[in-house]
Amino acid sequence: MHHIALRLALSLSLIFSMLAHAEPARVAAAADLKFVLEELTQAFEKQGGEKPSVTYGSSGAITTQISNGAPFELFVSADEDYVTKLNAGGFTKDEGVLYATGHLVIVVPKQAALEVDSELKGLQAALKAGKLQRFAIANPEHAPYGRRAVEVLKHAGIWEQIQPKLVLGENVAQAAQFATSGSTDGGIVALSLVKSPQLMNSVKYAEIPESWHSPQRQRMVLLKHSGSNAKAFYDFLQQPAARQVFSRYGFVLPGE
Repeated sequence: MHHIALRLALSLSLIFSMLAHAEPARVAAAADLKFVLEELTQAFEKQGGEKPSVTYGSSGAITTQISNGAPFELFVSADEDYVTKLNAGGFTKDEGVLYATGHLVIVVPKQAALEVDSELKGLQAALKAGKLQRFAIANPEHAPYGRRAVEVLKHAGIWEQIQPKLVLGENVAQAAQFATSGSTDGGIVALSLVKSPQLMNSVKYAEIPESWHSPQRQRMVLLKHSGSNAKAFYDFLQQPAARQVFSRYGFVLPGE
């Protein structure tokens, strides 16, 4: 009887193991990757992979969730410092890999009065003339692109004046929605979001010089209990076909 129970337990264990293996990989990704990863998960599936389940959010909020036991298997962060922090805490398999460097843009709806330019002269003029009402950035408390936006506004010398006008997105994708929908006068967000087919034809934007902010170095990492589907997608994201997609969305890739 004991042997039958043991064999049954082992069989159930094997079945659960196979079911777990068949589940889509649980991926947590920074919000600047919303459009690029939608494209890449479809490409991965076309190649015969199991389409991952992707949850988007600010990298800081995702890091907190992982630290509190959220069952993600792969974290694609917008800031490598979060990956370093999780690795130091024992939550990851290793230090992960740098997969891209991101860029910031100032963006407004196509018909907006606010002029966009790389040095933010139009933004400075609108602020000085009292014509700027609301301006969107991601929340710098937990969104890396929000922190970079603050650095940019300080570099432009308008941080003190623009603070009362700021509307904070929970993450950079929400900030981009605020900046491009007309609910604000514009915003500073990730280039990867305005490069999407959904936004490209309905906005005006200008890239902000890299020298105006800290490097937006983006790192991804497999988490401690990741399975084979997550590993397969992680490897896929480093292949030439995936790198081409990242490049098309405005990212600079390692080795380029």
